[in-house]
Amino acid sequence: MTTVEDDADRNFVMALSRGLDVLRCFRPHEQSLSNTDIAQRTGLPKPTVTRLTYTLCQLGYLVHSDSTGFYRLGAGVLQLGYGVLAGVDMADRAREVMRELAQGGPNQNVNVAFGERHRLTMVYTAVQRTTQNIALSMTVGARLPLFRSAIGRAALVAMTEAEHDRLLRDAAAEGREDMPAIRAGLKAACAEYKVQGFVTSFGAWREQINGIAVPIWSLNGDRLYAMNIGAPTFLASEAELREVYGPNLVAAARGLSDFPKRV
Repeated sequence: MTTVEDDADRNFVMALSRGLDVLRCFRPHEQSLSNTDIAQRTGLPKPTVTRLTYTLCQLGYLVHSDSTGFYRLGAGVLQLGYGVLAGVDMADRAREVMRELAQGGPNQNVNVAFGERHRLTMVYTAVQRTTQNIALSMTVGARLPLFRSAIGRAALVAMTEAEHDRLLRDAAAEGREDMPAIRAGLKAACAEYKVQGFVTSFGAWREQINGIAVPIWSLNGDRLYAMNIGAPTFLASEAELREVYGPNLVAAARGLSDFPKRV
């Protein structure tokens, strides 16, 4: 899971990176994993994984079951997670805006979410669903692909070309076979953002999901976030998202941050 540049950076602590890779193996709705599961997901040798899981257990980030031999996330991870969420002041500021976007529009089936980039994914830090929406159940902590999702593309269009190049190299290092589509999607997102002030992902992440999104800078300009509106394709058309929700989303982003764009 580490990037191609990690081995060449003398300041990079590989052991720490591998330990975090172990914690990232746990996916939503998974209760436990074995050392074999973790080794397969990280690509690390099983003896290395065994040492890492033992250490993480000693620190309280994993809990080992003697009866099954499996591991689950411990309270230490929750403490870190809640500490991060508590410090995300922009997400707190965005909640009322998100509620108005979700409930104030004509379509009561849309979701509004707020997130921040982590490596090649976007992580939801706040989610607002309408009471009628039961078809798209994304929650806080959900991870979406950076290059394919609307919220990911929104973050990308606010970055520099140098940042694009680095992230594209990281994606290529994963051995992905969809690099031509990724590059084309990034180019299209940058173009449409210049024209309409928001980006789209109509079936690019999941065939049955439509979404639009905008980048949002923190007030001091040091952290980049993004906010999206999405729904299943059969509940929200491309035209409705573009023409009805697009202008509202752009206005909401301007209200949350007046820091000038870097690109």
